[in-house]
Amino acid sequence: MARDLFEAARKAMLNAHAPYSDFPVGAALRTASGKIFVGANVENASFPEGWCAETSAIAAMVAAGEREIAEIAILAAKMPRITPCGGCRQRLREFGTEETLVHLCDATGPVAYASLGTLLPLAFDLDEE
Repeated sequence: MARDLFEAARKAMLNAHAPYSDFPVGAALRTASGKIFVGANVENASFPEGWCAETSAIAAMVAAGEREIAEIAILAAKMPRITPCGGCRQRLREFGTEETLVHLCDATGPVAYASLGTLLPLAFDLDEE
């Protein structure tokens, strides 16, 4: 059930650092081992140097020694059913599979679902022949 991921993403979103865009985003991912890691977007005055919420959650996961994303929930305060940006789709694919479930949320909870393979059908993969 994605409800726990939604709640974790919502709490992370409240801590976002978005003074330039005023567009806070939160993400919460569950690893294959069942652990949950959260992230929030972190903007920077040098605009290209900011981090997406998904990137922050992935960084926390990697720092804890985990490497496999089972599912993720993403929430933005000002946009219903937000999807990961293109860069984050590839970052998620680095640690997920085509079947990894992405929960797209609004302020009330998950409203849509997509597989990572649907969101990024031709992911860059060095192992692909």
